[in-house]
Amino acid sequence: MDLASNLGGKIDKSDVLTAVEKYEQYHVFHGGNEEERKANYTDMVNKYYDLATSFYEYGWGESFHFAHRWKGESLRESIKRHEHFLALQLGIKPGQKVLDVGCGIGGPLREIARFSNSSVTGINNNEYQITRGKELNRLAGVDKTCNFVKADFMKMPFPENSFDAVYAIEATCHAPDAYGCYKEIYRVMKPGQCFAAYEWCMTDAFDPDNAEHQKIKGEIEIGDGLPDIRLTTKCLEALKQAGFEVIWEKDLAKDSPVPWYLPLDKNHFSLSSFRLTAVGRFITKNMVKVLEYMRLAPQGSQRVSNFLEQAAEGLVDGGRREIFTPMYFFLARKPE
Repeated sequence: MDLASNLGGKIDKSDVLTAVEKYEQYHVFHGGNEEERKANYTDMVNKYYDLATSFYEYGWGESFHFAHRWKGESLRESIKRHEHFLALQLGIKPGQKVLDVGCGIGGPLREIARFSNSSVTGINNNEYQITRGKELNRLAGVDKTCNFVKADFMKMPFPENSFDAVYAIEATCHAPDAYGCYKEIYRVMKPGQCFAAYEWCMTDAFDPDNAEHQKIKGEIEIGDGLPDIRLTTKCLEALKQAGFEVIWEKDLAKDSPVPWYLPLDKNHFSLSSFRLTAVGRFITKNMVKVLEYMRLAPQGSQRVSNFLEQAAEGLVDGGRREIFTPMYFFLARKPE
């Protein structure tokens, strides 16, 4: 019932179907194109997260990301370790001011703040996610040291040299321009400090002339609110162009003992992450269908479920073919 009542986020329940239709029109399967998605990225991404956040929280919990995973490690454990690893790479110290770029509802923000005893600000342009994040901060007892700012991370409302560390977890992939995004991050960081991120990217194995590869890329874009998915090499170029010194970078998916896409693989079954399995998703899909029929969920909810399912298929196919990664990691420093 929580899923049903929160579907659509801040969108009026009577307008959800119209929002779904508008969102779908941005993507290639419905006649959209990359230029239109980039030109209207704020509207597209906002609609996406209003429509998809409740599904994410229902399936993934508070942290909406994948993780490098060891054998015998649960999904939840790997997600926490993935966040701790990032904090350790940044060398975050107690009391420092940290920025989470594209923070979602703040799962990583709260985990990293508690792990490092630091103060974390999350920037997010989606009002529903911020409202939800503030409530979760209060429940977790970090509302005095952690906060949210509603703004576009391409135009951040912070002075130069404001933060001791900056990170982004599978978020800056929503930026229409990697260089513009990284340059803005560079601006708000203190000299000598570091920026670390997990980026969603196409790998060197991606062939733009391969129709199947393009189909997979399109499925991921519509299912995850992306204007385009950049190559890892393009992210690296944009970082250097923005002025960063790249300390190290690596696609962590390459040596993950457990495939990162395993939770979404239809051949995999897990009780600990049951809602993400094929059976769990089938139950959710039909539950949403019933809730929409009974008018407990807004019209259009099934269509959101459908494009999220399309994304899951694209992610698994992209992972198996090694043409896509959700964890191209880099650690970069702003020179003194």
